[in-house]
Amino acid sequence: MITVVCPIYNEEKYIARCIESIMEQDYPKDDMEVLFVDGMSTDHTRAIIEEYLPRCPYLRVIDNPQRIVPYAMNAGIKAAKGDVIIRLDAHALYPSNYFSELVRKLYELNADNVGAVCRTLPANDTPKCKAIASALSSAFGMGNSYFRIGAKEIKQVDTVPFGCYRKDVFDRIGLYDNDLVRNQDDELNARLIKHGGKIYLIPYIVVDYFARDTIKKTGKMFYQYGLYKPLVNKKLGSPATVRQFFPVAFVLGLIFGLIAGLLNCYLLMAYLFVIALYLLLAVVSSLRSSKSLKQVYYQVVTYFTIHLNYGWGYLAGLYRILAKKNFSAKVNR
Repeated sequence: MITVVCPIYNEEKYIARCIESIMEQDYPKDDMEVLFVDGMSTDHTRAIIEEYLPRCPYLRVIDNPQRIVPYAMNAGIKAAKGDVIIRLDAHALYPSNYFSELVRKLYELNADNVGAVCRTLPANDTPKCKAIASALSSAFGMGNSYFRIGAKEIKQVDTVPFGCYRKDVFDRIGLYDNDLVRNQDDELNARLIKHGGKIYLIPYIVVDYFARDTIKKTGKMFYQYGLYKPLVNKKLGSPATVRQFFPVAFVLGLIFGLIAGLLNCYLLMAYLFVIALYLLLAVVSSLRSSKSLKQVYYQVVTYFTIHLNYGWGYLAGLYRILAKKNFSAKVNR
């Protein structure tokens, strides 16, 4: 039996589509349970779920008064009856063979966690939303995060979204870390690898994920990713990946490069050249996926927003650790 755990909070825009994609799964319905763990939604999320309950006896709702994802996942794992745990997100749509294929590959590869490529879709059909989705799917925006940019073959990776885990993994390495509003999956997967576990990306399985609908929300999300990354590194005892440091270097370069440029005209020329090169690469990357100049503009702005917010968040997280301050952040919808 498998247990599907899906943390939710105010997902009325997406929850029906998510449930429909679950209903279309080819996995035997009498051999699965789906637990929606609700952070006490204040919109119509629960009412929409209740409409599906008579048709889907395998659906169940669990309360999550703490509201954040780690508490939701831990509540779902503790209540799970299955030997396999699949973590879902309500913002996404899943192919009909998602459960069956991931479970098959989990055992076939003797893996501890397997996951799919995440194809980011725009929240709506505007140039701005298309630009946000394209930025989140590009190597220039995301680096070598293979679950975002794709891969040609099954490969061992450091993390995957919406993973499919053996349940005994949580007995070996522990549950999700409740301190982490963001990066909880990255921390769990890094801890899994640290304990000798194996994670595989299955590139021919593709999940459609709906991006945030504004650049401001996207920036806030990446600020939180950056903010919690130093805490993740501290808990793990070392950084999980190298790519996390590039936005930090970008922000430090902006700050100290400007200071140096104000003191020396040659350094100022070098500083302006580097900024111009960044903008040129951002424009070239945007042109590959954009269909209008307006979309190119928004995509360049999104790149800058992602890199700046992640890097600044990381520095803020380092400060909180060094100053021994508490970590806290509101859930970003």
